[in-house]
Amino acid sequence: MKLAIFASLLAGAAAFAPAAQQKATSSLSAFENEIGAQEPLGYWDPLNFCLDQDQDRFDRLRYVELKHGRIAMLAITGHITTSSGVRLAGDIDFSGHSFASIKSGIAGLSDVPQAGLLQIVAFIGFLELFVMK
Repeated sequence: MKLAIFASLLAGAAAFAPAAQQKATSSLSAFENEIGAQEPLGYWDPLNFCLDQDQDRFDRLRYVELKHGRIAMLAITGHITTSSGVRLAGDIDFSGHSFASIKSGIAGLSDVPQAGLLQIVAFIGFLELFVMK
């Protein structure tokens, strides 16, 4: 009886012992030493964007990811600012529509004149094509 109790205690204690871990391997070993590759996953690319790609493609994708992250941070900062009531002084167009009359968030897109939306899209396109290559 004592042997059975001792064996069950020993088996229960073994369940909590750390298991031997193997180093994670990846088919993307070319990028395992890049900044951001961390244990236990190493370089994590679940959609295989960089599978069979060179360093230039990897650097381009990393640049684009950082750029989009920064744009998202600016967008949320702008949304928080306008939602808190801070607006530009003056009018948005020559018809006399004030900045304060435009709703915040997605609902405000219907309040912005068509020419203003076209200017925003054209400016973003200019930045994408000529400035942020």
